[in-house]
Amino acid sequence: MKVGYCGIFGRPNVGKSLLLNQLLNTPLSAVSKRPQTTRHKILGILSEKDYQIIFLDTPGVLKPKYLLQEFMLKEINESLESSDIALFVCEPFGPPDELENEIIKKIKEKEKPCLIVINKIDLVKKDLLLPLIDTYYQMGFSEIYPISALKRVGIEELKEGIVKYLKEGDPYYETDIISEKNERFFVSEFIREAIFTLYGEEVPYSTTVEVEEFKEREKGKDYIRATIYVEKPSQKKIIIGKDGKALKKLGIMARKRIEAFFGKEVYLELWIKVKENWRKDAQFIKKTVYGF
Repeated sequence: MKVGYCGIFGRPNVGKSLLLNQLLNTPLSAVSKRPQTTRHKILGILSEKDYQIIFLDTPGVLKPKYLLQEFMLKEINESLESSDIALFVCEPFGPPDELENEIIKKIKEKEKPCLIVINKIDLVKKDLLLPLIDTYYQMGFSEIYPISALKRVGIEELKEGIVKYLKEGDPYYETDIISEKNERFFVSEFIREAIFTLYGEEVPYSTTVEVEEFKEREKGKDYIRATIYVEKPSQKKIIIGKDGKALKKLGIMARKRIEAFFGKEVYLELWIKVKENWRKDAQFIKKTVYGF
């Protein structure tokens, strides 16, 4: 069969995680309307009869402002090194800006096949796409795919484009799995996804989640206990809300997402703790966010 690693790169909030979910036809990666939802490289495995694509969804590329973002940039660079093929995902609202040109330059330096994926075409008129497509042709790219991840437009054509660049070989992973990440990882991601959906301002970026207990039960609901860390007592109050209503809403949203993903009922218990300036604490980030 044909096999290979395909990295997904681009600036924050261009739709990389939603694209991964659509390519896999599974809600694997956390998605929200806010940028920088993704902090890890998410490995998603698409196994078909004659090919296996290992997708690497990466955090949005940005100039790091604090230590956590430096770890995120490291995840991006490692994914680029590991990828056989690169997808550069952008929006259709104009030519690449300075940051995007830096991403493109890095991909070109690795001399790997690069497919340009222009996402969100459902938001612009078709005649506005032609100048943008021409811009990328002039930059030396011949594989350009206008898509709408939200509407599933162009997804199958993009898959076909990726497969062309895969090499012959044996599958790298068992064909019945979609990721190498464990259950606790996805639980923490889905809780963070709910936080990004429900809370505004800086609160989502100041939170991280640690799943401290995950008990599978033959009878009854599985039990999950997770701690949400924030940086300030005021953020803890916001997460909990008046009479605990905000936290209850968060728990319900996260639980439904977890149950839909695993296909079974769970009892989710959430705790909130303050860890001041955790985004600047290397040891805490390594242990709690990245697990190493």
